[in-house]
Amino acid sequence: MKIGLIDVDGHNFPNLPLMKLSTWHRQQGDQVEMYDPMFSGHMDKIYMSKVFTLTPDYEYCLDADEIVKSGTGYFYPDGGCPLPHEIEHIYPDYSLYGITDTAYGFMTRGCPRGCDFCIVGKKEGLKSHKVADLPEFWKGQKYIELLDPNLLACKEHRELLQQLIDSKATVNINQGVDCRLLTEDNINQFKQIKLSKIHFAWDNISDGSKVLPKLTLYKKMTDCDMRKTIVYVLTNFNSTFEGDLERVYKIREVGMAPYIMIYDKQSAPQNVKKLSRWVNNRFIWFADLNAKFEDYK
Repeated sequence: MKIGLIDVDGHNFPNLPLMKLSTWHRQQGDQVEMYDPMFSGHMDKIYMSKVFTLTPDYEYCLDADEIVKSGTGYFYPDGGCPLPHEIEHIYPDYSLYGITDTAYGFMTRGCPRGCDFCIVGKKEGLKSHKVADLPEFWKGQKYIELLDPNLLACKEHRELLQQLIDSKATVNINQGVDCRLLTEDNINQFKQIKLSKIHFAWDNISDGSKVLPKLTLYKKMTDCDMRKTIVYVLTNFNSTFEGDLERVYKIREVGMAPYIMIYDKQSAPQNVKKLSRWVNNRFIWFADLNAKFEDYK
């Protein structure tokens, strides 16, 4: 069969389902390629994957006997048809994106928090559960991009953190680690991982009494680099601008770098968009760590 794959969102970040589908079809002896409407010709089957709801749909004509669409971008929030077990747990075809030195994947899925602004609980369940060991998607690559939504809420998290330690790879934990679940034990494990970056989250200002002591403990125990320790700040959801600014300043006082996440960016007021530009532009932010937002305005 001739199989075409379409990453509807674009190629800024590799699409895991497409890479897994590529591996599976190649194992069946099929011809697999990223579909190009100008050059690919007729396909027996085309898979289209879309992660983000705001991404416009694919605008070009398709020449195929069968077209399969899936992903949260098409079917919010459940994502449509899940991959069969034998494909979900297959080693990704990184060559699809020309990736040679980085592994991408999940060791856990789900989150018990059930936050209204987040689809993870609706899509993956209100429990963090182990779905894979590291070798399922990593075979000695120098870098690992870990995509887990709430690793520390999984009961096997210490075992999984040890796998990252043993890999000796450089790890970017790119989702917001639930800092409320930090302990001295798991912080000591984080210290042993070669972290390129770690991301925490402070979504609600009312959680400050739980979040700040944990961030402070992590900073004290690790003496982490501010540029590599990012705290997501959710805005334009259920917070005031004053509350947003307060979280930004307090995160900076702890010795970490805030990062503004705007919910429904199209509806966000101008002061929130300006706050995002000030905080998220690292050249401006690190130029003066004593600056106030009023100075930027």
